[in-house]
Amino acid sequence: MANFTTELLPLSNPVAIFLVVLVIILLAPVLLNRLKIPHIVGMIVAGVAVGPYGLHILDRDSSFEIFGQVGLLYLMFLAGLEIDMYHLKLNLRKGMSFGLLTFFIPMIMGVAASVWILHTGWITAFLLASMYASHTLIAYPVAARFGITKSPAVLISVVGTIIAVIGALLVLAACVNIHETGAFQPAAMLWLVMKLAIYGGVVLYAYPRLTRWFFKSYGEKVTQYVFILAMVFLSAWASGLIGLEPVLGAFYAGLVINRYVPANSPLMNSIEFVGNALFIPYFLIGVGMMINLSVILSGNTLLVALIMLAVALASKWIAAWAGQRINRMEGCDRRMMFGLTTAHTAVALAVVTIGYNMVLPDGSRMMDETILNGTVLVILVTCAIAPVITSAAAAKIRVRQLSEAPETAADTTAASPERTLVPVSNPITATALAELALLLNPRSGKSSAGTLFALHVRNSNSAASKAIGQSSLKLARKAASGADTPMEAIERYDLNTATGITNTIEERDITRVVMGMHRKATVIDTFLGGKTEALLRSTNRMVIVARTFIPVNTVTRILVYVPEKAEFETGFRQWTASLGCLTQEVGCRIIFYCTPAQETLLRGVIHSDGYGIRHTYIKGTHSDNLTAMTRDLRDDDLLAVVTARANSVSFSSELAEMPALLQRYFAHNNLMVIYPSQFGQAVPLASFTDPLQSDLASAPPSWWRLITQRKL
Repeated sequence: MANFTTELLPLSNPVAIFLVVLVIILLAPVLLNRLKIPHIVGMIVAGVAVGPYGLHILDRDSSFEIFGQVGLLYLMFLAGLEIDMYHLKLNLRKGMSFGLLTFFIPMIMGVAASVWILHTGWITAFLLASMYASHTLIAYPVAARFGITKSPAVLISVVGTIIAVIGALLVLAACVNIHETGAFQPAAMLWLVMKLAIYGGVVLYAYPRLTRWFFKSYGEKVTQYVFILAMVFLSAWASGLIGLEPVLGAFYAGLVINRYVPANSPLMNSIEFVGNALFIPYFLIGVGMMINLSVILSGNTLLVALIMLAVALASKWIAAWAGQRINRMEGCDRRMMFGLTTAHTAVALAVVTIGYNMVLPDGSRMMDETILNGTVLVILVTCAIAPVITSAAAAKIRVRQLSEAPETAADTTAASPERTLVPVSNPITATALAELALLLNPRSGKSSAGTLFALHVRNSNSAASKAIGQSSLKLARKAASGADTPMEAIERYDLNTATGITNTIEERDITRVVMGMHRKATVIDTFLGGKTEALLRSTNRMVIVARTFIPVNTVTRILVYVPEKAEFETGFRQWTASLGCLTQEVGCRIIFYCTPAQETLLRGVIHSDGYGIRHTYIKGTHSDNLTAMTRDLRDDDLLAVVTARANSVSFSSELAEMPALLQRYFAHNNLMVIYPSQFGQAVPLASFTDPLQSDLASAPPSWWRLITQRKL
């Protein structure tokens, strides 16, 4: 029986190996969630159990080396991709100061402990110190699951990670240079810094332009996914070529590509799904397979490992404490920064591997097996406790966020969620319309999200008409399901399209309609088309009519024309929030062309609703604003025109002429025409300067006097 077992293990059949890995990925989170243990820790423990130093079910063969490296790069790429760049820039200065702390404090403590406690040489001491100074954002997914990635503590930790990793890699390169040449060469370090600057500039300039061009040219999601991965690994490979670790390149690529992958998009869902389901677990299991507990517990290895572990944890905790005190933050913020910056993986492995392979003149290794195994223990313990500390701190930060904004939470709870209807008439535009509706509704799929409906109205029972309807609805639902968002498909027979949409609005209590723009078929045809005009006459709900020649996620700016007296409409806050959601998801800048009074209210909505977006304002008269927009609009911009129905508060002769002006001057631009909801229940508006401002819709003058004054 023993011989039979020996012959079977370790497994060599690729199918059997992959099966064991999948079983671990499946069962580890299920079993450990009941014990309140993060699944990241479970993957590492499972790797210890099945690895060569455990039950030896699996060998750490080339598959684990390849998939493990891919998983580590994937983890760092996801960390960069999920960062809110707007809030990151707001916390950049604090993050840089924390980065210096979390780099220099471990460096100083690491050198001192290595020289005077472990009695190593100076080069070895600096190598070990660079290992202590570096860290990996292995616990970042924990913060993302709690929805606190915009928290200052998280963003400061991200900036600190960039600085600490770059600093550690520069120290590593200097130590290698000293070992090879026998002396420190400032010219070599200067050349490395220059290569880093050139590399960063090239990626920052080329990646956004390449991504925008590719997404415009190829809309198929699988192709876009492969393109994104190719760009990530190209950046990682180039980072390795200039003498830095590939993890830095993967993280940097995620930051640069960030704005072209909206959080609530099918592409983002695919990226997260593949990484969390396969590559990242492979990496964590591979880390566990490196740990040899028997060696760690033998001789003086355990003592050395405990000293290294104490230095690694203490130095990062002191840095987090100092960062908290300097930035006047709370205890949970300190624990969050400590949890995110305490895990050591990639750079630690690179440092110890390089040190182990460097042979001194007397034939000994610069880092012996004792330090090698001590480093592995540091990796195990820090990777195990980082998610636990981060999870506990994230819960407190989330509670604090909710308690600091009780008014916002109450308003969100009291307000009814959006119910968005997407009429689809043909398969060509169904996917684009569904994706636009998703970006206008970023919290889709969560308990507080609105509901999405796709509608196809037909007035024929022919087989061709039914096939078009079914295909359109199928593509719309496929786009929504790709973003993990449910969408209900509705197919109905009615006298005409406008009647079918109107009846559905009333039956499903729709609050917002997102539809495609009509294309003129004849000379006498109107700009919006008879169907859209009939719909606007039959409903007072918000209607968004869109036409985009490029994918929405490649838009560089959103220019918004705000008409006179638009702030008096009951749907003012609704359309402002919709554009805020779209801007936040796309990650671009939004520019409002409005009056000074309107600017105050627009700032109030954006501030009170917590949209972290870049918003600017160009103030002037409404006729001057339209002239300025014709001059400022670019091909990659999206023009959003807020208009009004006839006989409404903000309707004017200028808005009556708007369709003709749009057809004349903006026929080839990306366009979104917004008809706000009117004559419904008013939503209170909070002024940016006076958050206690009362409902503006009820302020004088009255609607009747406004209508009379406008002579409508």
